[in-house]
Amino acid sequence: MSTTPLAPSLEEEVLPETAAFYRRALTVLTEAGVPFLVGGAFAHACYTGIRRSTKDLDLFIRREDYERVAALMQAEGWRSELTYPHWLAKVYAGQDFIDLIFNSGNGVTPVDGRWFHDNPEADVLGVPVRVANMEDSLLSKAFIMERERYDGADIAHLLQVNAERLDWPSLLDRFGGNWRVLLAHLTLFGFIYPGERHHVPAWVMEELMSRLATEIRQPPAQDPHICAGTLLSREQYLHDIEQLGYVDGRLTPASTMTPEDVTHWTEAIPARQAEPEVPTVPAPKAVAAAAAHEIPPQ
Repeated sequence: MSTTPLAPSLEEEVLPETAAFYRRALTVLTEAGVPFLVGGAFAHACYTGIRRSTKDLDLFIRREDYERVAALMQAEGWRSELTYPHWLAKVYAGQDFIDLIFNSGNGVTPVDGRWFHDNPEADVLGVPVRVANMEDSLLSKAFIMERERYDGADIAHLLQVNAERLDWPSLLDRFGGNWRVLLAHLTLFGFIYPGERHHVPAWVMEELMSRLATEIRQPPAQDPHICAGTLLSREQYLHDIEQLGYVDGRLTPASTMTPEDVTHWTEAIPARQAEPEVPTVPAPKAVAAAAAHEIPPQ
């Protein structure tokens, strides 16, 4: 178990009745022995000291544990809902809710055994729990680049405080073929904190830049008609998929999503719920092309 010192988590930023709900849920899961990790604003406060009010509690669980967790929550009189089967469920107590996360919205970062390794402990609302590792916290935030939400500042703050303590070999391995996304965030970190660039190990930047240089020297891709932007934003690249005929990056081996998952996730975009129905999944030919295309999987 990691002994990484953690800043105090959120006790004052949550309303008492909401805190009581969260506290009881954490206690129930702990006593039942269900593996879970605290993430979101609570973990961010632990790692950075940045305290902000939060509308929910994020718990990372394995997908295979969801039914057991749902039964435990329902036994407490709360309502559970498998909101998006490919990545997210919710537990409701009145207006308050807990997010149960078992993947990312783009299907790239499923919660598996790698998440449950050497996790630090913290007291969250007085309950001893395990917290998602910094590396997984960074990984889960790196792909969130929506018009209305961008988690790049969270990543910059994680690096500002913890860059010298990160397991960099593991982080590079976890990004896999999506290493350009990591390079983009590290480049921005050096821009945001020019006096602290040295906290990111030089070998990490050299390795990523070497990959970039090698890639630049390669001949053009034989099938360039893929848009991986959908791995960063579920909405902002739909024009490319629906109107320009690009293969959806979420329907390649880079993601675990199915065409049905893509449709469900797209239909949930608030701005589109009132619009006339439009195709949101590529034609069968594009789906077949996506399945065959070699984007390195996670």
